[in-house]
Amino acid sequence: MTASVHPRQDASAQYLLRVADTCLILGQRLSEWCGHGPIIEEDIALSNTALDLIGQARALLTHAGRSEAGSPSLDEDQLAFLREERDYRNVTLVELPRGDFAFTVLRNVMVATFLKLLWQRLASSSDAELAAIAGKAVKEARYHQQHAGDWVLRLAGGTDESRRRTEAGLAQLWRYTAELFEADAVDDAAAASGLGPRWSELREPWLAEMKQLLAEAQLSAPQDSAFRSTGKRGVHSEHLGHMLTEMQYLQRAFPGGVW
Repeated sequence: MTASVHPRQDASAQYLLRVADTCLILGQRLSEWCGHGPIIEEDIALSNTALDLIGQARALLTHAGRSEAGSPSLDEDQLAFLREERDYRNVTLVELPRGDFAFTVLRNVMVATFLKLLWQRLASSSDAELAAIAGKAVKEARYHQQHAGDWVLRLAGGTDESRRRTEAGLAQLWRYTAELFEADAVDDAAAASGLGPRWSELREPWLAEMKQLLAEAQLSAPQDSAFRSTGKRGVHSEHLGHMLTEMQYLQRAFPGGVW
């Protein structure tokens, strides 16, 4: 069985991992739709969205895994498949079980809206490689946001059943969005160095765009609650461990296996 690896703990690496892992884990969740989409075109669209997110994660993991002086480098595969659960830094929102189609497109639009705003800011990062990654990724995030938003409008304005499912998904997901905008020492360090913005700075523009979409769909944003998820700090829901067991099986069982 392959031993676990542990990423760098400095603030810059942790900041990169928060973005990378959020993309990676959502991409993994979306891959579960392959062969199960409501129509063949959407089956392909969800798979392509997953591939975009995993591509973004690959670039960021490669960057985050580069060594500092005196420490070994970790490649994208090691970081994706050989970390323990508490070393993942994704927000809890993306690790929740796949859910139905309404749940999926709502989560997609929430995360895509956030990532679009984040990539826009990261395009002017003091880290030239991160800025280059962001320049490409923002185009993909815009498409993901538009595609998922169109489906939210269709489902909310469709049948009684599609609207009921949309309202249920919104109520379930909304309380997890607060974690996106909590700032801490990692964010402070990134802002101070010019690496990237505090995630809290994205809350107001995110809310403005989300509330505009919800108004068009004749939906209301749920009331904020005291609940806070903690995935960015490595404290996850029970769902991530089950996902990682499946994700990591091949690398753990067959060390260094290649096709």
